[in-house]
Amino acid sequence: MTLKNAASLPNIPWEERKNESDVSQDSPLWRYSGNPVIPRNLTAHSNSIFNSAVVPFKKSDGSQFAGVFRCDDTARQMNIHAGFSNDGYKWKIADEPINFIRPNDPDFPTSDYKYDPRVVFVEDRYYIIWCNGYHGACIGMGYTFDFEKFYQLENPLMQYNRNGVLFPRKINGNFALLSRPSDSGHTPFGDIVYSESPDLTFWGKHRHVMSPSDGWQITKIGAGPAPIETSEGWLLFYHGVLTSCNGFVYAFSACLLDLDKPWKVIARPKPYLITPQKLYECVGDVPNVAFPCAALVDGATNRIAIYYGCADTVTGLVFGKVDEIVDWIKQNEG
Repeated sequence: MTLKNAASLPNIPWEERKNESDVSQDSPLWRYSGNPVIPRNLTAHSNSIFNSAVVPFKKSDGSQFAGVFRCDDTARQMNIHAGFSNDGYKWKIADEPINFIRPNDPDFPTSDYKYDPRVVFVEDRYYIIWCNGYHGACIGMGYTFDFEKFYQLENPLMQYNRNGVLFPRKINGNFALLSRPSDSGHTPFGDIVYSESPDLTFWGKHRHVMSPSDGWQITKIGAGPAPIETSEGWLLFYHGVLTSCNGFVYAFSACLLDLDKPWKVIARPKPYLITPQKLYECVGDVPNVAFPCAALVDGATNRIAIYYGCADTVTGLVFGKVDEIVDWIKQNEG
């Protein structure tokens, strides 16, 4: 197994696996011993910081990483904020939400709220995809070159939709997007769907990717971080939801998609990788949530660091090796 188009990232956040680590049985991922890595009150007004996106980005002040963070304030309003870090552990997140530069068009869609962002570099800029409030939940999209100025684009798909995730390169000459069509409520269903666009405005070639399955992912599923290109296929981390007698339980796992036809699933395991087990994953504003949104990869060592939301309150980190994760997927294919 080899990574494709993955740059060396020698300063990736990393901690070796410890024998005493509290991890899911047989999982190739392990938790950072200092979790939660981002607390709920890191900004002046935040009630919680979770389900956020991080990418490598060098800045003149020495920062090595940038991110877009979901920060619900103490009025419980949802919005996204920019942030920077020297090491991927300690973050400085702006107190005020991102103020997107919008086209001079009186009919341009508004944003009643923004949450659960993803960030991915495609060609020459960083694209931000989030859940956007516009007559219900839909997918919002924008971009930045420097994480200082942000530009908002048209919503790519109609409401209702969530979990928009852009591929890091074009497929068949088009931009490619994963999403989960939903409803106006909390979506008691959810399949992952693939779409393509030549210009990020007009989308088509919609293809079904996969549906909920039994066990930990029986209620709904949704794409997590941007897919990672490997010689074995696109490595996609995704969350799944189980409806238990005590409410929803969010866990996550990974699968492999075909490189040329990403709507075709090559391998999908039965077990989860991470499920809520630690106190910070089980206790919070929304208990029992482990929700992946970002992954850093070191192309030289196969190391991966995944940022994930914990109990809709704080942000955690898990570590692993891409080749070991791919092997685990194949060995546990359902």
